This record gives sequence, structure tokens and C-alpha cells, in this order.
Amino acid sequence: MGYLKFDKAQLVNLEYSLNKEVIRSNRAGSYASTTIINCNTRKYHGLLVCPLDSFGGTRHVLLSSLDTTVIQQGKEFHLAVHKYPGSVHAGHKYVRNFDSDPIPTITYRVGGVVLTRETMLVEEAEQVLVRYTLVDAHSPTTLRFNPFLAFRGIHQLSKRNDRVRDEALPIKNGVAVSLYPGYPYLNMQLSKEAHYVHAPQWFENVEYFKEKERGYDYHEDIFNTGYFEVEIEKDESIVFSASLKEEAPNGFKSKFTNQVKKRIPRDSYMGCLENAAQQFFNRQEEGQTYVLAGFPWFGTISRNVFGSLPGLTLPGDDLKTFEAVLDTLVAHQQGPLFPSIIERKEEGNMSVDTPLWFIWSLQQFMARGGADAARLWKKYGTNIRQVLEGFRDGADHGIKMAETGLLAAGREDIFVTWMDAYAYGAPVTPRNGYAVEVQALWYNAIRFALELAKANGQAEFEQEWEAVAQRIEQNFTRVFWDEKRQYLADYVNWGKKDMSIRPNMVFVASMPYSPVDDYVKNAVLSVVKTHLLTPRGLRTLSPSDPGYRSVFAGSIDERYMAYHQGTAWPWLLGHYAEAYLRLHERTGLSHVKKIFDGFEAGLNEHGLGTISEVYDGDPPHDGRGAISSAWSVAELLRMKHLIDQFA
Repeated sequence: MGYLKFDKAQLVNLEYSLNKEVIRSNRAGSYASTTIINCNTRKYHGLLVCPLDSFGGTRHVLLSSLDTTVIQQGKEFHLAVHKYPGSVHAGHKYVRNFDSDPIPTITYRVGGVVLTRETMLVEEAEQVLVRYTLVDAHSPTTLRFNPFLAFRGIHQLSKRNDRVRDEALPIKNGVAVSLYPGYPYLNMQLSKEAHYVHAPQWFENVEYFKEKERGYDYHEDIFNTGYFEVEIEKDESIVFSASLKEEAPNGFKSKFTNQVKKRIPRDSYMGCLENAAQQFFNRQEEGQTYVLAGFPWFGTISRNVFGSLPGLTLPGDDLKTFEAVLDTLVAHQQGPLFPSIIERKEEGNMSVDTPLWFIWSLQQFMARGGADAARLWKKYGTNIRQVLEGFRDGADHGIKMAETGLLAAGREDIFVTWMDAYAYGAPVTPRNGYAVEVQALWYNAIRFALELAKANGQAEFEQEWEAVAQRIEQNFTRVFWDEKRQYLADYVNWGKKDMSIRPNMVFVASMPYSPVDDYVKNAVLSVVKTHLLTPRGLRTLSPSDPGYRSVFAGSIDERYMAYHQGTAWPWLLGHYAEAYLRLHERTGLSHVKKIFDGFEAGLNEHGLGTISEVYDGDPPHDGRGAISSAWSVAELLRMKHLIDQFA
């Protein structure tokens, strides 16, 4: 029995098992994801999902699933689970156990047959290995493998069509298939010689209920070119491989064993977090290292990368990877701004806070010993100055420093803070003007730049920007503080203060450099603790607000209405914890540790062994959104680091 616990009696209960998902990724940018009983419930699920150069580096589902049938004495027992309209292909009734450490393993019992299935995503290749072991059998046994093929982008669904290529090219112990022009061949092979039967057919109306819940099309037609049959003896293991390269089948078993040895054990709370953290890194052959913002649908979001990089690299104190990611993203800088979304061959629009998170990330890098002030300024000083000077002089999207030193951003038609959701054709939280967290990040960035400039003898820079920092100190409290309510405005626009109670003010207390005194910090944390703190994150709006949304569910518009209107975000806890410990030091440890320890139960929810993107604002705080979030995992790791520092 592994660290992550599952109720064996409930595995056959679809309400239980279909809401527990597994995600595994590799350094090549591929992933494998499904539920604990191998029933796909999302269009994003698949056994082999790969980035393809022929499609601009975007990810595509190639092998959707591998259906398995046990054949004994002429009888067939189908282990696969698929939902169709009004029915379920019910192989889950044979499931007896699931274990996730070190790799996802299902145990089936069919009469006297006991069969295990272990799934392994190869570390640095577009390849998945599935090992079947016949633990027990009392008569000759044959296994049939039926690969379900999708060959489509992760955001699309496959539909029956006349363009599909149904041929299968013979290769060693298998076949190679490519359903559509532009796609590479998927090489499907077994470690043991098998009989392949070419029988092309469509399996129509496979149903993904998670997509239905999210308001998307949820029916897919999946193609199959044929199936493999192979005899298996008791205590024998057979490995199925799906890869973008033809492989040597006689090496599958040893490769599987060697790959298992490389896995970080998921046998503890920290083991799960460290394992989850490693999955977000995507190292390219060109020497670039990216961070995926979350699984299964997010790519590289610059803001999330800079915000999560310090926490993700804490395991092993991996400063080499920290710097590699910084260098990869710096290459995308455009003047003072960074593209919000970076795919390997595609860039999205900009935001005001991303460059400031970049400077915060550099600050964390130096604090960890990644570089001293001299090396950091020499390597990144030009990038820092581009941000500060560009924002001072004026940049796209209405970004410009005012005479007060505060930083304005946004226009009527564009919104550039992290709360950027649109619903029903309009912004949900239009926070144009002076956003409180932007000022916190801006002031911190200036003060850190001054720290570097002073250490490097940059007297002219120091003189110019010291005056700006002092203007911010003189004006911030006057503009944002509400003496009667005893907390900070969320944003100020044309003199109007928005006093919605949101978590953005916590950054004023958490940044290494802050324009406010301890009295204001304590007042802010008190309000946040009272209105926004939950066991799964900080709510994005107080429940006392008329606009509060307690559950992140429903159609696309309904979900986006809740995204920043009450939904709890785990990543905000890292900054809450930092602010709390900076203010209370050792006396605050028990409070912060209780939050951190309480999150351990979340490892058995939603995405197993990892932390979800968001949670409902109201109890029981169900996990929602992406099943594994870089931000969430990173800030929990940083919370633990802070606890250890202050202990």
C-alpha cells in the first residue's frame, strides 16, 4: 500500500474513481493522463500526448487509450472503461487495486486471473511504456491490445471522417500508423512477438463528462486500425510501447525497469510535492528550458513561470535550472514587456505585472545564492532597466508611471493584471488604473534595482530611482489606505477607490521591500485572514461581497464569473505565509504550519499527488481547474521553506 491511499471497495464506484485523475509528464514536454481506472473523462486525457514541431510545438493526443481484453477458454473479459451516451463499457468491475507509487499501477481480477498494468512515461523521449504482468492464472491466457487513436490537438475532438489513413506499416513486433498528413508515425510495438489483426474501425460517441461539465463539446469518435494478440504465461511480463521512433523491442523490459529507478518516490507529503514540481519543466533540445503553468491544458505563461520558479527549484536547490528558465524567458522580452503566453513558436499578449514578477524572481535567485549583485547586474541589469525605464516613460496597454511614482496600467478595451477573466463578452474584474499588487511589485522592483545599483557603483541610476521610490512611499498610503475600514483599496481609478476585499493587498505585506509600515501590514493580514483564508487558498473575494461566487463550476462563462470572484487560489498562500511570518516571526509558525499541514489531504483529491489550480471558495473546497498547477505546487514548497527558515 502506497502513501496515497485509495478505498479499494470504492474503485468500482464510478462516482469515486472517475473524479480522481493521474498526470505524468516528462522532460520532452509529453504527458500521460487519465483517471485511476483508465477511463478518459476529458479531451485532454491520453496515454501519449506530445508536442509536435510540425504543428508549431503544440501538444497533440496521439494514443488516447489502450484497451485490454483477457481471453481464457474462448471467453473474453474486457478491462477497458469508456462512457457512451446512456451506457458504460464497464471494465471497472474487474479493478481490485490502484497504486500510484512509484508509477500508476492497476490490479485486475478476472475469475482466477490476476493481472497488473503499470504505465510509464519515458523521461526524455516521446514514448510511453505499459507493462502487463500475469500474477496468477489457472489456464492458458491471451491478452488483446486495442489502441484507440486520436491524432488531434489537445483542445479539439476527433470526429468520424473520410480523410483518416487506415493503413498500418509493419515494424518489428508491431505496426506504425499516422492518421493524417503532417503527423509523425506512432510506432506501436510489444516486447514479445504478437499477432496483429488489421481491422480499421471508428468507435463513435465516446463521452467525456468533465468536458460536459465545463460547457464544451464532449463526444469524440476515436479510430482504431487493428489489434494485437499475444499469449502470456503466469509470472510473465509483456511491455507495450508507443513511441515517435521505432524502438528495439528486446530492450523494453530493461528500459522500463531503469526508468522506474529514476522516479522520485511519492511516499510522503514532500515527496509528492517534489515529484509534482519536476513535472512542469520542459527541456528542449535547443538548450531552452520552459515551465508549463499546469496540466493538462496550460502552456508556458510568463507570469506563472516567474512567480513559481523560486518554489519549483527548491527541491535539490536547483539553481542551474532556475537560471536556465530565466535565460529562456529573457530571450522573449520585448522592451519592458514579456509575452503573457509563450509556446515554442507562438507568443501571446502582454501584462503589466509579468515584468515585475521577473524582477522578483531575480531577487529570489540572488537571495538563494544563485548570483551575487555584481554578476546579476552584469547579466540582467539591462533587462531590469528596460522594465523600469519603459514603464516610467510609457509602454503599451496604458502602462505609465504617474508623478506620484505609482504605476497606472490598462485601457477600457484591455486588462493587464492577473485577474483578467472575461465572461459574457465583458471583463469580470476590470481593475484598470492603479492596482494594489502592481504598486507592491513596482516598488519592490525599484528598491531591488537600487540595491543592485548601489553594489555596482551605479550612482546616476541610484540617484534617479531613489527619488521615485521615495515618491511612492509618500503617496502609496494616501492613495490606497482606508482609515475607517482599516485595509487597502484593491485598485484606484480616476480617484475612485475600489474597496472590494481581495487578496491582492497581501503582496504589499509579502514583498521584501514594502512602502507601508507594520501597522498597515498587520491590518491587511487581519482582514485577509478573516475574510479570505480557507484551508485550500485565499479567496479572491470576500463572501460578504454581493458579487461573491462560492463554486467554480458550470458553463465557460459561469466558471469565469467565479474565477476571481471568490474562488480560492493556493498560490496566494505562499505570499500570505511570507507576510505573516515576516510580521510575527516564530510566533506565527503554528498558524502557517497548520495551513501547510492541512493541505496534505488535498493530495488524494482531484489530481493525485499534486495540487489543483483552484478550489471552491465554500466548503468542502473541491479542487477545480487544472489538476496540477505549477503556481500551487511551487508556493506550497516555498511555504515549507519559509517554515523551516523561521523555525
